[in-house]
Amino acid sequence: MSALADRLRDRIRREGPLTFYEWMKAALYDPEQGYYCRADRERWGRAGDYRTSPERSVLFAATFARYFARLHAAVGSPAEWTIVEAGAGGGHFAETILITLQQRFPEVFAAARYVIDEVSASSRSQTQARLARFGTRVEFKNLQELQTLNPGIVFANELLDAFPVHRVIMRQGELREFYVGLNDSGDFEWVIGTPVSGLSEQIGQHDLQLTNDQIAEISPGIEQWLQLVSSKLVKGFLIIVDYGAEASELYSSAERTKGTLRAFHRHQFAEDMLARVGEQDLTTSINWTLVRSVLSKKSFRVVTFDRQDKFLLSAGLLEELELRASEARSEAERLSLRTGAREMILPGGMAESFQVVVAEKV
Repeated sequence: MSALADRLRDRIRREGPLTFYEWMKAALYDPEQGYYCRADRERWGRAGDYRTSPERSVLFAATFARYFARLHAAVGSPAEWTIVEAGAGGGHFAETILITLQQRFPEVFAAARYVIDEVSASSRSQTQARLARFGTRVEFKNLQELQTLNPGIVFANELLDAFPVHRVIMRQGELREFYVGLNDSGDFEWVIGTPVSGLSEQIGQHDLQLTNDQIAEISPGIEQWLQLVSSKLVKGFLIIVDYGAEASELYSSAERTKGTLRAFHRHQFAEDMLARVGEQDLTTSINWTLVRSVLSKKSFRVVTFDRQDKFLLSAGLLEELELRASEARSEAERLSLRTGAREMILPGGMAESFQVVVAEKV
C-alpha cells in the first residue's frame, strides 16, 4: 500500500466517493507520489511502462526540427521566436530539436528560445541536466507564466491523453457518473452516482449521443488548455501529437461501448484501472472533433490533420534518415536509424495510431 493510496482512502472516508476526475488527477499528478511526478519511478523506455516516439527514434524529433525550420520561414524568419514544449518529460525531444537546429539550421537556432513546461519536478531535473549545454537558451516555465508569444510554436506530444477525465455512463436514458469509493476491505471500487454540476451540459454542448450502458470520458482540461494556448499565442503555430478519433467514432461506435480509459504497467495493459495508484499510467483517446471545434472558435486555422506516419513522411523523415545514415559512424548506428524509421512509418506500426494537428493562429 502506498502513502498516496492511504491518503485517498482517508479522503474518501471523510468526503465520500471521489469523482474519477479527482481520483485520476491525484493518481497521476500528486506532487510527491503521482505517477508523473514520482522521482523513484522509471516511466519511459524499456525499463518503464511505455515508450513515446522521441525515445523510439531520434528521427521523430529530427524530422520535427526540419518542420519547425519551415514554420520559422512561414512567419517571416524573425530574429527572435519561442518554442514551447508542453509536457516535455525527460527532455529527449527537446535535446534532438536543439541539436538538429544548431547543426542544420543555425539561423533558426540562433533565433530560438526554448521553453519547457513540465509539471513533474523530477522530470524537470532530468531535462535540466540533459539540456545544460544550451545554457540560457532553455527556460523552465509553465504556459500560464509566459508573456504572449509573437511569434512562436507550442508543441505537445502525448500530453492531452493524460488529462484527468470524468467517466460517465448512460443508464436508461439518464446520464450517470463513475465515482471511486471503498469496499468493505478498504480497496478502491467503482461507484455510480449523480453527475457533477455542468457535466450533462457538456455532453449536450458537444452533441454526444450515448446508447444505453455506453461508457465515455469527458476531459474538461483539454478545452481549458487550448484556451490558455490561444491566450498566449498571438502569432504562430500549435502542434499536437496524440492518439484519438472523431466524436462520431468515440461516442457513437458499437466498438466503443466501454469507453477508451486504459492503464499501462510495464508495457502491458493493466486489467484493474484502480490498482497500483501512482504506479501505473492512465490514459484516454482524444476527441479530435472537440479539439478542432475549440481551435476554430479561438481564431486558429487547422493547417494539417493527418496520421503521424503520413505527416512525418511529408515533413522529410526519409531525407533525415538518409542524411543521418550517411553521417553514421558504424553499421550498428545505421541499423538503429533504419529500425527507428520502420517503426515510424511502416503499416501496422505505432505511428498509424497517432495523429498530428497543426493549427495556425490567424
